[in-house]
Amino acid sequence: MIDWKKIEEKLIWDGYRKIISRIFILPNGKETNFEIKKESNTVCAVGLTKNNKIILARQFRPGPEKALLELPGGCIDGNESPEDAIRREFLEETGYTGDFQFVTQVLRDAYSTSIGHCFVATNCHKIQEPKTDDSEFVEVVEMPLEDFRNHLRSGQLTDAESGYLGLDYLKLL
Repeated sequence: MIDWKKIEEKLIWDGYRKIISRIFILPNGKETNFEIKKESNTVCAVGLTKNNKIILARQFRPGPEKALLELPGGCIDGNESPEDAIRREFLEETGYTGDFQFVTQVLRDAYSTSIGHCFVATNCHKIQEPKTDDSEFVEVVEMPLEDFRNHLRSGQLTDAESGYLGLDYLKLL
């Protein structure tokens, strides 16, 4: 396979989401433009309590326009490490902490610059109330493991790859 040659990149939309234009010369010599989402790197964790319940955050999602039961996570801030980011996000969204372990990285989307960092957290327990920002409204849910497996299969989780990878890492699929 011959690599594509990038000849130009520029920001074309700078709103809540950023969009960049990347122009490549393809192996056949044709010049083609692609619109790419310029996004932050993210973290996400499958959190498991001592009694085998998965920690989820019920949150409204503006894309599908409904509340979804999601795995805790979010964006990595500035120079923050992925490990620090997941500990912060997990605590802010749920009020829980645990023993965090890195699982792997995932490509978020073929047309995105974002890399997702997947974690598991075992021995999760609540240490405070959630402390979300002004645009986050979260209801914390502890879901039995078997119910979570069914939730993964339902297609109603926006970070399903982290769910599957986390359960696989824990040998709980």
